[in-house]
Amino acid sequence: MDPVQRIPENQAVPFDDVNIATADLPLMDAVRALGEDQAGQIRSYLEPIGALAGTPEAREHWHLANAYPPVHEPVDRFGRRVDEIRFHPSWHWLMERGVGFGLTAEPWTSDRPAAHLRRAAGFYTWGQVEQGHMCPITMTYAVVPALRADPELAAQWTPGLASTTYDFGLRAPQDKAGLLAGMGMTEKQGGSDLRVNSTIAKATDVRGEYRLTGHKWFTSAAMNDVFLVLAQTDAGSTCFVVPRVLPDGTRNPLTIVRLKDKLGNKSNASSELEFDDTWAVRLGEEGRGIRTILEMVSATRMDCILGSASIMRKAFAEAAWHTRHRSAFGARLIDQPAMVGVLADLALESEAGMLAGLRLAAAMDHPDDEHERNLRRIGLALEKYWVCKRTPMMVGEALECLGGNGYAEESGMPLLFRESPLNSIWEGSGNVNALDVLRALSREDGTLDAWRTEVGTVRGEDARLDAAVAEVMQRLADPHDAAASARWLASRMAAILQGALMIRYSTPAAADAFCASRLGGQWAGTFGTLPAGLDLQAIVERAQPAV
Repeated sequence: MDPVQRIPENQAVPFDDVNIATADLPLMDAVRALGEDQAGQIRSYLEPIGALAGTPEAREHWHLANAYPPVHEPVDRFGRRVDEIRFHPSWHWLMERGVGFGLTAEPWTSDRPAAHLRRAAGFYTWGQVEQGHMCPITMTYAVVPALRADPELAAQWTPGLASTTYDFGLRAPQDKAGLLAGMGMTEKQGGSDLRVNSTIAKATDVRGEYRLTGHKWFTSAAMNDVFLVLAQTDAGSTCFVVPRVLPDGTRNPLTIVRLKDKLGNKSNASSELEFDDTWAVRLGEEGRGIRTILEMVSATRMDCILGSASIMRKAFAEAAWHTRHRSAFGARLIDQPAMVGVLADLALESEAGMLAGLRLAAAMDHPDDEHERNLRRIGLALEKYWVCKRTPMMVGEALECLGGNGYAEESGMPLLFRESPLNSIWEGSGNVNALDVLRALSREDGTLDAWRTEVGTVRGEDARLDAAVAEVMQRLADPHDAAASARWLASRMAAILQGALMIRYSTPAAADAFCASRLGGQWAGTFGTLPAGLDLQAIVERAQPAV
C-alpha cells in the first residue's frame, strides 16, 4: 500500500520578530518628511519600540491582558472599603513599557524639537501591541495642557506625569516615582451633554478647595493618581483636580461602583465612580469648567486618531502577512488580482489615517504658530470623526482576508475588531464631532482659512481634489440646515485633508489611487473596488511589512 502523501499545511508563518516600525515604509516616509532634520533621531527612537512590539512576547501579553480583565476589589479582608483594581501581570508589562517609552506627558517638559511628533510616532507604533493600556497613557499625556490653566497646579503635578517610570499603586503622589492621570466628565443622565451634569461642588473654608458629591458614569483607569472632574458650583460647570490619595497618605473618599463590561477594550478598567464629600481643588475659573477641560479633550482626540490609525495598520499588516504566505487557486493570495485590490484599498486607508494623526501631532510642536494652532483645532475635529469612523469597516475587511483564521480568537483579529469602534465613541461620538466642526467653522476665526491653506498647498496637482474643495466651499456658502449636513461636511473635509497629505507625503501611485477613490467618485463604497488603471501592486508592495 502506497504511503499517504502529506499535503502541505499552506498556513502562514507566525508574524513575529518583525520590527513593525522600520518595516512600515509609509511610516518611515512620513517621519522623514514631517520630522525633517529630526527624522534620524525619531527613527532611532522608534527602532527599539518597533522591535519589541513585533515579538511573540508582546503578542502574548496582548492576548493575556484581555483574556484576564481587571477585577474590582471593593473591600479588604477586614471589610474595610479600599476600592482597588487588580490587573493581570501582562497589563503591568504593557504599562511599564508604554510609560518607559515616554508616551505619557514627557513631550510637554522636553526641549527636544519635534517632541510631540516623536511621541505620536511612538504611540502609533506601540499601540499596535494592545490598545486598552493606551487609554491611561493618553489621559496622562493630555492632562498637562489643561493643568496649565493654573501654573501652581501644573508645577505640582507635571513632573510626576512626565516621568518615564511606571509606579503602580495607591500612595501619596509626592512619594511616587511616576504618576498617571484620568478624567471624569460624563454622567448617566447626559452623556456628551455636559450641561446637565449634577455632581455638586461645595467650597470649603480653604480658598480653592471644594468637596464633591455625585456620580460619574464612565471613568477609565480608576487606579490612576489624579483626575480632572467636572462638577457644578453656583457659577456653573467647573473643573476640579481630584487625587485618589491625599498628600497625607489617606485615601480620598471615592467609591468604584462597578467596572464596565464592554464590547472590547477588556484590559482597561473603565468604571462608574461615586463621589461623597470627595476633596478637590478648583482648576481654572468657576463656571468655565467645560472650556478648561476641553484642553484635555483636544489632546485625547488626537490620540483617538492615532489609536485608530494604529489599529488599522495592525489589521492591514496581519492581512498582508497572511496573504503573502497563503496560496489558493494556484497562486499566492497576495498575487491574486482581486486580493491586490482589497489590500491596496486597505493600505490607502491605513496610510491616510496615519498621516493625518502625525500631521496634527506635528502642529502641536508649534503652539505659537497661528496656522498650526488653527489647523489643529479644525483638523482634530475632522479626523477624529473620519478616521475613527472608517476603522471598523477597514478592520472587518482585513479580518476577512484571513478567512476563517481571522475569525478565530487566536489570530488576534477579533480583538482588533472589537476594539475598532471605541475611538469613535470616546471623546465625543460621531455626531458630537461633526457638530464640533460646524462650531469651529462658525465661531472660531481662522479655522476655515487654516484648512484651506493646508489643502491649498497642493492646489493644481489633482483636479479631483480641487473639485472637492470647490464643492465644500459652495456648500459652506449656503448654511441652510447646516446641522443636517454636518456629517457630510466633516467627511468631505476630512477626506480632502487626507488627500492633500497623501499628495505631499506619499507616493504618486498611492496619492492617485486615494484621490480617485475617496475624492473622485470612482469608488463603489466597499474595500477592493478601486477604479481601473491604478498601480495597485506598487501600493501593496510598499505598504506591506518590509522584511
